[in-house]
Amino acid sequence: MLQLFRNRPELAAEVLRDALGAPVPRFTEARVEPADLTEVVPVEHRADLVVLLLDGRPVLGVVVEAQLGRDPDKEYAWPSYLVAVRARYRCRVCLLVATTDEAIATWSAEPIDLGPPDWVLRPYVLGPSAVPVVTEPADARARPEIAVLSAMAHGQSPAGLAIATAALMAAAGLDQERQDLYLDVVLSSLNEAARRSLEEKMKSGYEFQSDFARSYVAKGRLEGQREGRLEEAASAVLKVLEARGLEIPPEVRERVLASTDMTELDRWLRRAAVVTEASALLDAASS
Repeated sequence: MLQLFRNRPELAAEVLRDALGAPVPRFTEARVEPADLTEVVPVEHRADLVVLLLDGRPVLGVVVEAQLGRDPDKEYAWPSYLVAVRARYRCRVCLLVATTDEAIATWSAEPIDLGPPDWVLRPYVLGPSAVPVVTEPADARARPEIAVLSAMAHGQSPAGLAIATAALMAAAGLDQERQDLYLDVVLSSLNEAARRSLEEKMKSGYEFQSDFARSYVAKGRLEGQREGRLEEAASAVLKVLEARGLEIPPEVRERVLASTDMTELDRWLRRAAVVTEASALLDAASS
């Protein structure tokens, strides 16, 4: 999730303004800043991500925190992050907590009472209910990171397949590194049935006439070919042992069939022709 904000720092402003209704000042630039907020006092402060909005000068510092569970220490750490960012950049600051769990979103949104009279930190929280459902390809292409967030938040819903399709169509126009990342995120956000349906669409070329889809299919074919070669090599090792009349212990058979190293299997195949007992096959591999 943090990588989405790193890839496109403007996403922090868009989420605050469009999804959470926060007042965001006019800015002309958004950039990721160092998240190590340690000052002269030897106490380490390290936020997950700091996004700085600028309009000739810093106008808003956004501390982005990805929250996976409840952590009572956060009510003390989060305020210290904001104070450090405010001191460093001399601008207003806010806290944006991102989570894929609605219960954690509720917990994260609880105001943090810093002291009297009204010194209270109210985090902005991007939970599943705050993320829009993006199913239209045009909307997804305009904001691909929002589309991926939509898949993360709603991929298990009945609209999951349509959301994932739109997100991957948007990802097709991005650089290869982001394509690979967003593909993994989207596929892992779906239930098994939706994931199979999406993979079949990609393999058939439906709605994915792009280098992205072709590279995905080609990658799958190469992986399939590699798995086929591994299976053939493992089978050959066992057949040589069996042809020589050697009894193959279950642990040896299991280890050979589980190998994903072609060099290792090739070495075992040569050893299978000379060992006097099958158990010596694995001993030889370590020598």
